[in-house]
Amino acid sequence: MPALPSTATIQHLDLPGRHGLLQRFAAVRAHSLAITSGLTPEDQCVQSMPDASPTKWHLAHTSWFFEAVVLSQHAAGYRAFDQRFFHLFNSYYEALGPRHPRAQRGLLTRPAHDEVLAYRMHVDAAMQALIETASHDTWLAAQPLVELGLHHEQQHQELILTDILHAFSCNPLLPACEPAGVPALRLAATASDPKWLAMPGGIVDMGHTGDGFAFDNETPRHQTLLAPYQIADRLVTCGDYAQFIADGGYERASFWLSDGWAAVQAAGWKAPAYWIAPGDARAPASHWQVFGLQGVRPLDPSAPVSQLSFYEAAAYADWAGARLPTEAEWEAAFTAPGITQMTGHVWQWTRSSYDPYPGFRPLAGAVGEYNGKFMVGQIVLRGSSVATPAGHARPTYRNFFPPAARWQFSGLRLAKDATC
Repeated sequence: MPALPSTATIQHLDLPGRHGLLQRFAAVRAHSLAITSGLTPEDQCVQSMPDASPTKWHLAHTSWFFEAVVLSQHAAGYRAFDQRFFHLFNSYYEALGPRHPRAQRGLLTRPAHDEVLAYRMHVDAAMQALIETASHDTWLAAQPLVELGLHHEQQHQELILTDILHAFSCNPLLPACEPAGVPALRLAATASDPKWLAMPGGIVDMGHTGDGFAFDNETPRHQTLLAPYQIADRLVTCGDYAQFIADGGYERASFWLSDGWAAVQAAGWKAPAYWIAPGDARAPASHWQVFGLQGVRPLDPSAPVSQLSFYEAAAYADWAGARLPTEAEWEAAFTAPGITQMTGHVWQWTRSSYDPYPGFRPLAGAVGEYNGKFMVGQIVLRGSSVATPAGHARPTYRNFFPPAARWQFSGLRLAKDATC
């Protein structure tokens, strides 16, 4: 990317905030390349299942977003890097034309990895020129889309890690995505029992306040009525979940929702997605192990359990004599005294379907397709995970996935009605 403009140039345009946004644009774009720097071009072509995408596709698609949504609409005289890329790297925007089928992204051996990097450089240079030189009126229209594009790229940075981890889990070599850290200790006991925090309920405010960035699905801020409830001060750990497995949790239908039990039977689930049982030939050991970004490591009983579907989270909660919190309960407890691990560990399944807030209105234009049209058949997760980029989490963030999804860094905390 060309050198950043001087602060004096930005100030001359009398448009505060451009210099900071340009610096942030460069940092976010650089981070995408940093987290993929250890991957080979062959790694970056792999699509291990229809719900995942190749790393190379993520790198191209995030550039496509800036090109199709920002540059093509607001940069006078912009020339596309390759017109065919508008088709290849569109994800789901009907208003922006046809798309290559999602399940066939792994067939895109061309364009080559180097050409995708050249595409990113082309888009970066054009974005820098737009941010530096756009007129006042153009910038007023483009700036919210640039902000959206940066947060969109951060979402894909997390997806890059979750998707390549799934691909590597399918490789008999079980390669690591990141350098190994200090080996996890096989502790003799799990963490202490969770403490139950009493929440008074009542009418609470929910949703984004309007300060700073938020996706449209976090709005409008509104009031909701909560009954008194209790919420666990910490996340469910691997040690906790191992007790559920040892107690026959995956063999006892009474804990499972009907669709969840059907999924267990159809897929043969016996443990979280990346747990490796003792004696598994892929990584022989006498104890449970977990495959993650740093490769195969001994299971740490005190670590938050991860790679769970909603069905598994709900079954564990039923086994534990509790339930999952609703997203309103989770948000109301975010600042409760004594609460821990709300962000930065695993996304936390809630008991809330992904529905619009009262009065929700999608954004105008093509970006109106960003969230609203997915508000059916999905479950809300709250918080953030170890794969979430720094600065991307907030209390009102609404992540969402289908209930059977288990390749994400998803776990749970427990809740109870106050009368329990």
